Amino acid sequence: MLTTTRKPATIGEILVEEFMHPLGLTQAALAEAMGVPRKHVNELCNDRRSVTAPTALILARVFGNSAEFWLNVQRRTDLWQATHDPDELKRINRAKPLADAA
Repeated sequence: MLTTTRKPATIGEILVEEFMHPLGLTQAALAEAMGVPRKHVNELCNDRRSVTAPTALILARVFGNSAEFWLNVQRRTDLWQATHDPDELKRINRAKPLADAA
């Protein structure tokens, strides 16, 4: 696994800076295009909501890219958070590798 000390860009940062601002989209306009409540978009923009597979498919349809793009952004953020959270690291380090099981 590739590790980095720099926190990756979050869904909210990518969504706002790379998509909404260049296109002049408001949260309300994006919510309408996505067919979701404005609160849903607000939570995505403010990193209070994670991207699920259905949301990734919706974003891909709206912006003409792939669901994998959105899921990969979420995955990178989730992995970074897990490897930089002391409580999660304790849980991870309690796991015992299996002896060459193959």
